[in-house]
Amino acid sequence: MLDIDLDSVNDSLRDASAADIVRWALSHNASTVATTSMGRNAAVMLHLVSEIDSRVPTVWVDTGYNLRDTYLVAEKLIAQLDLNLHVYSPLITSERRNAIMGGIPTVDEEERHQEFTRQVKLEPFDRAMDELQPEIWLTGIRREETEHRKSLDIVSVDGRGIVKVAPIFYWSESDIEQYMATHALPTCKHYFDPTKVFDGRECGLHTAA
Repeated sequence: MLDIDLDSVNDSLRDASAADIVRWALSHNASTVATTSMGRNAAVMLHLVSEIDSRVPTVWVDTGYNLRDTYLVAEKLIAQLDLNLHVYSPLITSERRNAIMGGIPTVDEEERHQEFTRQVKLEPFDRAMDELQPEIWLTGIRREETEHRKSLDIVSVDGRGIVKVAPIFYWSESDIEQYMATHALPTCKHYFDPTKVFDGRECGLHTAA
């Protein structure tokens, strides 16, 4: 694991631009990955990282439940930004899982929801981490999104020992929209994450123990 003084680093990066935070992460010459959901404003992080180094591996866990609009926008971004994309999918298809599990678990089916989430997101993500072995993870999480994320900062270390760097951690929704407009980035207007069930829920990628 990289030896980083989190308090000192976060103090020094508090007023840095998102691009400079990406540069700081890459300056360590450590094994680095970026991640994307290909969600509504995923283009922000994809653009930020690719503008600095398009060779950075970008991991997309395609749950198998994405909507047509998501795939169409994803293809545009892959071509436009020349992404070094690594797609990881669940080991069984969504149709087979729906037949076995009876569809996507609802909010009051906690045990089934945990197993569903493990299958469609956590297992593919863990497989990606095992194969790519990153020391640094560039992520698009923002402080205002969930209660758990309010406990983090620009730079944190997750339960796997990976240094997690969030260049847009303190951005607001208006900051996101302005960046998208400035760079004329395509947006995914129809996006569905089957693991969230309700707003503000963590899927588990950022809460690994």
